[in-house]
Amino acid sequence: MAQGFLNKEIADRLNISINTVLSHRKNITAKLGIKSVSGLSFYAMMNGYVSSAEIE
Repeated sequence: MAQGFLNKEIADRLNISINTVLSHRKNITAKLGIKSVSGLSFYAMMNGYVSSAEIE
């Protein structure tokens, strides 16, 4: 998500179903209390999950 991939693209890259992507995304946003993709991207960058170069 932080790199701008669509749910379908994420599913294809990870060889999982789109429903699995949606389920994980829903669970992540609920646990973190972050509702926007930009908020999730910022969280991932600030916590070392992705670098700012990967997001651009």
